[in-house]
Amino acid sequence: MGKVAATHGIKGELRIAAYSGRFESILTLTHLLLKGPDDKMERFEVATSTVRGKKLVIALKDLDNINQVLHLVGREIYADRGELPELEEGEFYWCDLLGLKVVTDRGETLGTLTEIIATGSNDVYVVKNGIREYLVPALEDVVLNINLDDGIMVVSPPEGLLDL
Repeated sequence: MGKVAATHGIKGELRIAAYSGRFESILTLTHLLLKGPDDKMERFEVATSTVRGKKLVIALKDLDNINQVLHLVGREIYADRGELPELEEGEFYWCDLLGLKVVTDRGETLGTLTEIIATGSNDVYVVKNGIREYLVPALEDVVLNINLDDGIMVVSPPEGLLDL
């Protein structure tokens, strides 16, 4: 969902960078899962979560000193699926999109969606097939259909996307 970008103040608060650029999903969480350097998940109870200016700041229960949270900076944030809010029609969590097979509206397989890059204006889907990598803009006129049940995303590639 994001990562711990830095500490905030000296009272153990953490500044969070949301991968989607939106804080709403993280603000509703009662627990965070933080991925450690050994790839193990560590569960923390959220004491408070607030938006201060353009920053999302979270305090974890029983951690109230900067020295107790310094080791958490840089860790990726995950959440239990059941804690995530329901999405509007046509909206998807990134975790649901990763791994989708991406095909063009002409039936050509481009590869698998392996990464999502958040940019200022729209996300970009990184699609790889072992030989090539395509950067597909996440725009309504490009992404025509997403079928999670079938594991397929249909795209209409903009001019030049398929060129070598």
